[in-house]
Amino acid sequence: MYRLLSSVTARASAATGPAWSGGRRGAHGRPGLPVLGLGWAGGLGLGLGLALGAKLAMGLRGAGPTQSPADPEAAGAELPHEQALSPGSPHTPPPPAARGFSRAIESSRDLLHRIKDEVGAPGIVVGVSVDGKEVWSEGLGYADVENRVPCKPETVMRIASISKSLTMVALAKLWEAGKLDLDLPVQHYVPEFPEKEYEGEKVSVTTRLLISHLSGIRHYEKDVKKVKEEKAHKALKMMKGLMPSDPEEEPKEKGGRNQERSDSPKAKADQENEGRGRHSKPGKKKNDFEQGELYLKEKFENSIESLRLFKNDPLFFKPGSQFLYSTFGYTLLAAIVERASGYKYLDYMQKIFHDLDMLTTVQEENEPVIYNRARFYVYNKKKRLVNTPYVDNSYKWAGGGFLSTVGDLLKFGNAMLYGYQVGLFKNSNENLLPGYLKPETMVMMWTPVPNTEMSWDKEGKYAMAWGIVEKKQTYGSCRKQRHYASHTGGAVGASSVLLVLPEELDPEAINNKVPPRGIIVSIICNMQSVGLNSTALKIALEFDKDRAD
Repeated sequence: MYRLLSSVTARASAATGPAWSGGRRGAHGRPGLPVLGLGWAGGLGLGLGLALGAKLAMGLRGAGPTQSPADPEAAGAELPHEQALSPGSPHTPPPPAARGFSRAIESSRDLLHRIKDEVGAPGIVVGVSVDGKEVWSEGLGYADVENRVPCKPETVMRIASISKSLTMVALAKLWEAGKLDLDLPVQHYVPEFPEKEYEGEKVSVTTRLLISHLSGIRHYEKDVKKVKEEKAHKALKMMKGLMPSDPEEEPKEKGGRNQERSDSPKAKADQENEGRGRHSKPGKKKNDFEQGELYLKEKFENSIESLRLFKNDPLFFKPGSQFLYSTFGYTLLAAIVERASGYKYLDYMQKIFHDLDMLTTVQEENEPVIYNRARFYVYNKKKRLVNTPYVDNSYKWAGGGFLSTVGDLLKFGNAMLYGYQVGLFKNSNENLLPGYLKPETMVMMWTPVPNTEMSWDKEGKYAMAWGIVEKKQTYGSCRKQRHYASHTGGAVGASSVLLVLPEELDPEAINNKVPPRGIIVSIICNMQSVGLNSTALKIALEFDKDRAD
């Protein structure tokens, strides 16, 4: 150390020329800091030498292997400083609104790291709001593995079937305005969709049935027999109590086996044959990621044109009799929005996004430059991480074609919660602004519909583009089921969830409160087939606990 300091001091003392000289290169060939000329030589040179020596010694003492970290949260030096520290991370002071939730943030971050590692997801982004205020948003891992771009709150990803909940807002606004009758046959608005029969009987498909997946219109599987056999098998397992309490509790494989549909998938995609199931065993029902239509590359100009994919196919069930999750049903709903509103579907949706202040939410298209857009991934048969194939989602904007951020999804969730609760507060606070949707509309949307299923939580039912779990407690001092609304999503290379946990309000004690009251959690991930609903619920309950304390 003494020789090191002496050497640096000697070089500094030997410097000549003007008081400041720029452009000097450091010992390793990199440009160095300007060095103060030391014609005076004495104590100033020694002081500078000691300072430089100490700095160099600290650098040597901290040197270690140059191997890159597994993800941005590791303490490696390869990430730029401003990227290595993401908002809400342990290294940065939390925003003022988050300081009362440090315990919930820490435990939720740990949970997300576990989920991310368990499924092998490249990146995941989370956002949480409490009573209308965002208190935590953070990205873990990479939005772009090839270029080492870390996830951050502004990262834009596919939100998949959460798009259905956005489309429901358009339908609800048209219904409130008297421009849409939910119970008329769809041919009243879209005569291009042919009238249907089921087992020789003429039947009616309505907007209301489409919204709750009761129309009988198929999903990606085209084989009626396979779908009916699967539903019968599932019903038998439910009767015997063999179904897991939460689909996310099923065994998971790295980046693969799933617990939710895509648009609720049940298994991983086969990247090598682009998910088309070319090697599937005969007679075995393909999972959604083995269906060719999920990987369409064709550009459709409008919703009416997209109808040709399925409009002539037979209904799988009598409308209203059984639940059959169908993204194509929402393609038909997009056409209904166009005809009832007089606008193109995407134009009408952009107006809604503007009203809701969802400025980063857009339809997914390949050509536009979309800032902070992530790349999307899957594991192939050899368990190697690979990019997903190119897909064009223009045939299903309404059911699974939008991109967004966790921040925009929080805004959307809070707008829905505000509309749901504002009616309770009107008597105590007449100055409250109206909700984007009326309270009676929100109550209708969040009321479970008979004969439906909520695939991501068997305790719930599907309502109107939302899954709803109702408040219930069967035994004293035992499990208490909280009321919440959520929707999950699964797309090629992406998984998502938006969950709303309303506060359990006492109508007699709301004088000093204003809506929205409750916890909103949004999670997006650039890996398909990652079940996220139970994770979002656990996070919501953690924040609710801190909020109560």
